[in-house]
Amino acid sequence: MSKSAIEWTEATWNPLTGCDKISPGCAHCYAERMALRLQAMGQERYVNGFELTLHEQLVEQPLRWKKPQTIFVNSMSDLFHEDVPAQFIFRIFDVMRRASWHRFQVLTKRSERLLELAPQIDWPANVWMGVSVERKDYTFRIDHLRQAGAKVRFLSLEPLLGPLEKLDLTGIHWVIVGGESGPRARPVLEEWVVSIRDQCLAARVPFFFKQWGGVNKKRTGRVLQGRTWDERPNPH
Repeated sequence: MSKSAIEWTEATWNPLTGCDKISPGCAHCYAERMALRLQAMGQERYVNGFELTLHEQLVEQPLRWKKPQTIFVNSMSDLFHEDVPAQFIFRIFDVMRRASWHRFQVLTKRSERLLELAPQIDWPANVWMGVSVERKDYTFRIDHLRQAGAKVRFLSLEPLLGPLEKLDLTGIHWVIVGGESGPRARPVLEEWVVSIRDQCLAARVPFFFKQWGGVNKKRTGRVLQGRTWDERPNPH
């Protein structure tokens, strides 16, 4: 198990690694930077760098973790990548069902494939499904997510690259917002974040503000208008 520094989860599980850029939010991918660094260090799971790689030996890993955890699935890839065989995806969902003492968070930018496969997935109650939306021209991913049978559906609006006004939050149970971080981080405006927060308050959707980001995200912190926002869904 890999403990995670990501504010909204506890651990990560990466039965696949590597990905391809498909939208503006991918431009400065942290996972790509990390994968290339691990490749340079000789880490055996990253001999292929950031090329998509399935790790059969890690598929059943969560079944060996006895302490209940909130687990982010594929922080270093995208489970719904077009080159991941459907049967492999179904196996991951089977493992998540069997590891019922954990809570799993799956996040994708490939909402079209999610939409295609969702009817074939027997959605476990302990799986939260999310999509990433970085700009208003990608809000169609939310409509695709709404049609997935997950008990909890969430949005990761990170890196937030523009305003997202008049979001339809129907059927959405959680919203995470964050600015981009890293050496070439693009700016996020406070008014964008405040607007999303206010939309969540109006719709009674839990709101989580992850970070302002920037070159030094520790320095910029995660305080929004005098407080931190750590709301989370509470499924029964």
